[in-house]
Parts: sequence; C-alpha cells; structure tokens
Amino acid sequence: MNSNCRKTKHRKLNKMTVICVLILIISMLCGCSPGGSAAEPVMKDGYYLDTVCSVSVYRMADEQGNVKDAADMGEAAETAIDEAFDLCKDLESKTSRTRKGSDISRINSAGGEWVEVSDYTLELIQKGMEYSHISDGAFDITVGGLTEQWDFHAPEGEAKLPDEESLAEAAKHVNYRNIAIEGNKVRLTDPETRLDLGGIAKGYIGDKMTEVLESKGVVSAVINLGGNVICIGGKTDEDDFVIGVETPFSDRKEITGKIDARDKTLVTSGVYERRIEVDGKTYHHILDTKTGWPAETDLDAVTLTADKGHSGDIDALSTICLIKGYEAASKLIEDTDGVEAVFILKDGTTEQTSGMEFEKV
Repeated sequence: MNSNCRKTKHRKLNKMTVICVLILIISMLCGCSPGGSAAEPVMKDGYYLDTVCSVSVYRMADEQGNVKDAADMGEAAETAIDEAFDLCKDLESKTSRTRKGSDISRINSAGGEWVEVSDYTLELIQKGMEYSHISDGAFDITVGGLTEQWDFHAPEGEAKLPDEESLAEAAKHVNYRNIAIEGNKVRLTDPETRLDLGGIAKGYIGDKMTEVLESKGVVSAVINLGGNVICIGGKTDEDDFVIGVETPFSDRKEITGKIDARDKTLVTSGVYERRIEVDGKTYHHILDTKTGWPAETDLDAVTLTADKGHSGDIDALSTICLIKGYEAASKLIEDTDGVEAVFILKDGTTEQTSGMEFEKV
C-alpha cells in the first residue's frame, strides 16, 4: 500500500463467452446474500485493458442526497458508467505500452530523451517504482523489453518461444532505477530499457473509475476489470457483495470460494490467466525479471483484498506474491497493513492470511 498504509518493514477466451461467465458469477453470488433485496443494477460492459470490463451500478444518491435504485435514476446511472469507461479508455491510451503515441510508447522510443507525460501517467510510474523497490526488483515496471518478446495471445498450435539470446540481452536492461523524473518529464537513463505498466495499470485505472462513479453519486456498485474487482458500498445497506474466487485453470467456470466485500477491492493474479503451450510445455505470463522466462513459483493463484481505493496497490502486490511463492508472499502480506490474501497452491490446497475471511465452496 502507500507509505501511510504499509508498515515500514516491509489465453484469451472468446469475448462473449467471458462476458457471460463474468456476469453469471457476479450476479449469482451477489444474489445469494440472506438479507434485504436490491433492484437489478444498471450495467454496461466493454473490452478494455486486454480484458472484458463491466460496471454494475445498484444505487445512487440524487442531487438532494436521497439514495435510490440506479434503475430509477435512469440516464444519470448510464451517464456515470459512460464517464467511468471514458476515463478508462483515456488512461489506457496514455499508459499502454502497445498503443502508438501513448506516453509509455513515447518514453520507450525516445532514446533516453525527456518526454513530458500526463499527471496520471506520472503518478502511475511513481507507484510502479515504489512497488519495484518494495519487491527488490522481482516486480519491475521496466520489464517491457522482456514482455514484448512473448506472444501469449498466439493461436493454439502457433505459439513460439523467444530467442534465448535476445531475451537474455533484454534482461540486462530491466532496472527501475533507470527511470528518471523531473517534474512531469520522464526519461530512461538506459536507452535500451523499456517500460511496461501492465502489472499495475489495471488496478490504478479501477481506482480512478471508482472516483468518477462516486463523484456522480454512486453509492453501490461493482467494477469488474477481469481479475480486478472493486465494490463501492454493499449490495444493500444490510448485505455485502459476495465475490467469487476463481478455480485456477477452470476457464472462469468454477469458483474455489467466496469473499464478502463492502467498500473493498479484490485482485487475483494467476499463472493460468495467459499462457501458451510449446512442445508439450506450458509457459505462463508472469515473468522472472532476471531471466525473462516464466517465474518459478509454488502458487497457481493469489487473491488479495484491501479497502476501496487501493486496487493499484494490490494489483502490484498480487504479482509480487505470485513471483515470490507462498512462504515469502505470506510473510509480505502479514507484514502489510490493510491487505489480506488467499493463496491457491499448485497442489490445489488453499491458505489464507490471519485476517482474511474466505469461505470455501
């Protein structure tokens, strides 16, 4: 988390199939609370951030402060969702490594020269540097030279491995200390270093979408950005939202357990999320920053929870946990204020931190 919240010691599925599965899981679980009832939400979805994203608004406050079902607010609810997605689209265009003309693309192609960036991009880079430091470089936002050599969206049977020498050479230039900042200007002191904010951008953008929705009067909603979920309020005054934790390698069809959430954010990172198979061996997308090859880990998945507003923090932390493995990850989260975890190990067992309330199913 940020400095005042953390102790000092410290294969793409068919788009419509994914939409249906995500809606089914969230709707099914949100409807299983035993208490009061809630009207159907106003919901929209779209494809952003390399995943299916949805926003479901349940309740809003009108200009007089009266809380109503979102369906009764009509255009106001739809407008709030549209503005949240507009911001998502804008931030993706600024922070994506692969978008031509983005702030990150311009920095990477500047040959070490200064590049002026937006306040959003600057804030995200600084947060990424913080977590690169916390993880001793296990998580590093200058991993772009490695990630650009892997194609985890290659059609089945067409995937190829990177050239070993090129990967090893790119690994030499992974070092977040190569990032220099002066005001709103950013440069890479090693011109061969490449930024990639993919390990933290989704959570950060989710936090900013939350701010937009709340500024429009939203008091009850779920933002679902693939493996990143943010709950604004609860489903009703009495009932929390209930969010499912996916079973690894189930293609989003099964859940291992569920977590009650009110004004909370949950982020899941897993080795099953994007992967390829070459010559009978599977390679996942969480890379070892020292080698460029998939990280060796005893974890299949990590789900972290924190208060709403810290999705960017636990986005980075979940990746760090996956890379470090269960023992080190468990200690890290126990030593981090305001964050709890569920770990799913490769043998199928689940472990959780002392403050996590997780119900297996």
